[in-house]
Amino acid sequence: MTVAVEFIVNQLKQVLLEEQVSTNETVRQLHGKDESHHALSLPDIVVFPRSTADVSAILKIAHVERVPVVPFGVGSSLEGNAIPIAHGISIDFSEMNAILEIRPDDLLVKVQPGVTRSQLNKELKKHGLQFTVDPGADATLGGMAATNASGTTAVRYGVMRDQVRDLEVVLSDGSVIHTGNLAAKSSSGYHLNGLFVGSEGTLGCFTELTLQVYGIPEFVTAGRAIFGTVADAVSAVTALLQAGIAIGRVELVDEDSIQQANIYNETAFAEKPTLFLEFHGNEAGMQEDIAFTEAIFEDFNCLSVEFEQDNAARNKLWEARHSLAYAYIHAYPGKKLMSTDVCVPISKLAETISYAREQLDIAELAGGIVGHVGDGNFHALLMLNPNDPQEQAKADHFNEQIVQYALLRGGTCTGEHGVGIGKMKYQSTEHGAALAAMKSIKTALDPYNIMNPGKIFT
Repeated sequence: MTVAVEFIVNQLKQVLLEEQVSTNETVRQLHGKDESHHALSLPDIVVFPRSTADVSAILKIAHVERVPVVPFGVGSSLEGNAIPIAHGISIDFSEMNAILEIRPDDLLVKVQPGVTRSQLNKELKKHGLQFTVDPGADATLGGMAATNASGTTAVRYGVMRDQVRDLEVVLSDGSVIHTGNLAAKSSSGYHLNGLFVGSEGTLGCFTELTLQVYGIPEFVTAGRAIFGTVADAVSAVTALLQAGIAIGRVELVDEDSIQQANIYNETAFAEKPTLFLEFHGNEAGMQEDIAFTEAIFEDFNCLSVEFEQDNAARNKLWEARHSLAYAYIHAYPGKKLMSTDVCVPISKLAETISYAREQLDIAELAGGIVGHVGDGNFHALLMLNPNDPQEQAKADHFNEQIVQYALLRGGTCTGEHGVGIGKMKYQSTEHGAALAAMKSIKTALDPYNIMNPGKIFT
């Protein structure tokens, strides 16, 4: 331990209990990585706050001593968002995991940032409620807000930013603010919720979140629609949305990914481009939507549609979708997963996915394409040899091609994973002069650049 680190540790131990401060090598290793392909970088110190007061005290020390601070949830991020590339202090929120208040009549819940989505939904189920944002991983709600996470249900319920009613935020100098209130809408002041959600820990640390929740639907039906080509499948989704059908989930899984899902989950799905579907609502209305969907799909050369109303069969279907990343990892031992993440206007989705598939074949990289196609967001899952620079270069070139293709069509370089480390180089192209405004906000709120430095922009 260097003299400088020892000095900070001693200061932290004056405001926290000794067991809340760690310089243990193994603990630091766990906080030096996420689930991305980006390189390991260890924090000097890991702290485990138990209250807003603890977080405020940590940041006051960091502010005075100009020490970098990086918030950490469970490390499930995919763009190096929580990797402490400038070292310093990693703030692990796992001990701030209380569900503080459930307000069923207001359809609101107040939680600490370390609460995971499965933990919250288990408690909400007792009230006939659910929290809808579903990124696949059992991420913390603080981390999900930090990256503006979304996932399979965004087509129906919206992304994380749409669910946040209020945040308690500790700023870089240790001061505490609230960004909203309990009202469903407001025309008062700047929209701070929208500013802080998606800021990836670069503007402050979330210590409480007030979130919108929803009633559990009366009926849920899931199914698979099988197509001859990816283009037909995506075009069918575009027609589905234009028809105004309120679908709960619609996910694309390409041929290669279905093959991996079958091996990993011991399923026997047809190895063709497939849409995984889910409808929510009352029984009569849902049956009308399903019939209308089937009629629309016929116009796009749909080979078959199969629906599952049995709860176990429905869960197996979505387990196959959610476990795809692990299916690829299992199929390529020793390789590292790289997941791309672009989002385009729905009218441009079919051509963008077709382009991505062509480029993936040209690059001769192992992988497949999946996507939340109802909102124009898709991912290429690539398996790379971490010791092969040539393979990494091919993957980076592929990612560059699809990002530029998306940006030229009015899209974004990241639909839900966040900017982190890997997408910083696209920020100027995507945002233009607005990037300078973002930097001005960063400087105003974090003048010493201690909050997750080296993320979003340099």
